Amino acid sequence: MLRNMLAALVMMALPALAADISGEWKGTAEGPNGTFERSFTFKVDGGKLTGETVSPYTGKSEIKDGKVEGENVNFTITANLQGNTVQIKYEGKAADGSFKLTSTFIGNSDFPPIEWTLKKAN
Repeated sequence: MLRNMLAALVMMALPALAADISGEWKGTAEGPNGTFERSFTFKVDGGKLTGETVSPYTGKSEIKDGKVEGENVNFTITANLQGNTVQIKYEGKAADGSFKLTSTFIGNSDFPPIEWTLKKAN
């Protein structure tokens, strides 16, 4: 019985251990044609991540299927890239006011993964 109560307490505390990434973030990535920029607005509720992201190349996209588990962050967006609708998956780890994300195009291996560095916007 005590074991079950402790397990329940640990499970209830897990969302509180999620990285606090709520707010505005600026991301940069290096590509073959120079630096890409993207802004992110994250909202965290327990382990659920929502918000939006904006890029000069793909416009504004809603964050979907977002999760924060400890320092691990993942979500997807649907974006318009040169007239084509694409889905992009982001995965990474948050730490000390910045974090790294890797984005991959879902269902299209023609695009290599992109490594993003995010920093909290002032």
